[in-house]
Amino acid sequence: MAVYFQGMTAEETRALTRIMIESGETWSWPDVVLPVADKHSTGGVGDKVSLVLAPLVAACGLRVPMVSGRGLGHTGGTLDKLESIPGFRTDLSKSDFDRLLADVGYAMGGQTEAFAPLDKELYALRDVTGTVESPPLIVASILSKKIAEGLEALVLDVKWGDGAFMREREDAEALAEGLVEVATEFGVPTEALLTDMNEPLGATVGHTLEVRESIGMLKGEETDRRLREVVLGLSTRLLVLAGAASDDEEAGRRLEDGLGSGDALERFIADVEAQGGEPGVVDDPGRMPTAPVRHRLEAPEAAWMAALPARAVGRALVDLGGGRRVKGDEIDRSVGFELPGTVGDRFEKGEPWCVVHARSESEAREAAETLSGIVEWSEEPVEIGAVIARRFRKEA
Repeated sequence: MAVYFQGMTAEETRALTRIMIESGETWSWPDVVLPVADKHSTGGVGDKVSLVLAPLVAACGLRVPMVSGRGLGHTGGTLDKLESIPGFRTDLSKSDFDRLLADVGYAMGGQTEAFAPLDKELYALRDVTGTVESPPLIVASILSKKIAEGLEALVLDVKWGDGAFMREREDAEALAEGLVEVATEFGVPTEALLTDMNEPLGATVGHTLEVRESIGMLKGEETDRRLREVVLGLSTRLLVLAGAASDDEEAGRRLEDGLGSGDALERFIADVEAQGGEPGVVDDPGRMPTAPVRHRLEAPEAAWMAALPARAVGRALVDLGGGRRVKGDEIDRSVGFELPGTVGDRFEKGEPWCVVHARSESEAREAAETLSGIVEWSEEPVEIGAVIARRFRKEA
């Protein structure tokens, strides 16, 4: 609590990060000849970026040992989404990561007990003492795990806005600066992109639905503009940081080729199979959990969508059964929301702007009432802000 109220100096933050790293095992990759890199997000609503980014950058010559987390509260978790795929195993050992990086190019698993164990202990203390929202403790928590992965490059998706951990932009900027500074001083070339989380990211919210959307992007289907921008923005900088591309232009070409050639999709299929999942979900999404009830929400009049607060959408998913209020809660991966349009889009009267996927008619109606109460409409066109607001980097 002293740290929460007083903060920490840069030197103290580095020291805590080092202690947390050294509290457990650290990884190295002597047999991997290609650059080893990863990405981390500070969390949001509808954030399925990792599901596309990992196979995409692997197709472009990187190796990605992605240690991911689970959802809590209004935010979603990558591991929970992946486990919508029947049989998909996320409890990976270091030897599993070695095998997957060699055979597939990437792996996506959870934090092991031997990996930065002090972080787990400190987080439990922060959780019960109301001191989670401490920037230096957040920096040490995130980077202790990422640096222990033995990375040669790291990109950070630091979100700000209504649905983000840091609601105020200046707070998110300070966190991004702290993360980049400490990671760089540990010898890991690092950049952070500040991205907007005032509305959900992508056209879906909910585990199975988000996996389906991610597969669609890997297949080259039409993709939500904001999701595509974040995926390609982070992937571009990761390729350049890791030395797999000389500049953003070359990285962009390689990424478009990775999507267009089908190589990224093939990597995804190979990883699903290698981690015990059913690769058939790529062509038959019905193999994943599917909610029995659909409920359309229609625009009351012809208008532009002016706002759809992300935090309230995330909480509505929790109320449907698709999220956790406390650790250990069971979740229903079938429920969620399809969002055919986004803030700034014009809808005609009666046109659907959301489809609720629910377990029962009563739960669907309750979610529909909640969402209808938070969406805002405008009779005039709405100005759309940049989804990538700023980039942070510090030279080593």
